Amino acid sequence: MSDTIHCRILDKQAEPLERAPYPGPLGERILAEVSAEGWGRWVEQQTMLINENRLSMADADARKFLLQEMKKFLFGEGGESAKPDGFKAL
Repeated sequence: MSDTIHCRILDKQAEPLERAPYPGPLGERILAEVSAEGWGRWVEQQTMLINENRLSMADADARKFLLQEMKKFLFGEGGESAKPDGFKAL
């Protein structure tokens, strides 16, 4: 594995992930295109979405929603990632 990759989130060379964070072709794409720091930014966004929307990971619709949001956040597929109504960053 190379020492750095061009991270599409940071738009610069950065440290790669050690392994695919998701199974299958999507996980391989993330591994190839998203750095460890870029993935960390998604994890922060995901946590905010779970908390602010009170999502249960036992709910298939919630998991589907997060998968769609992950694709938007990481690859810009389908527009910008959602922010809950009234959300204000600190």
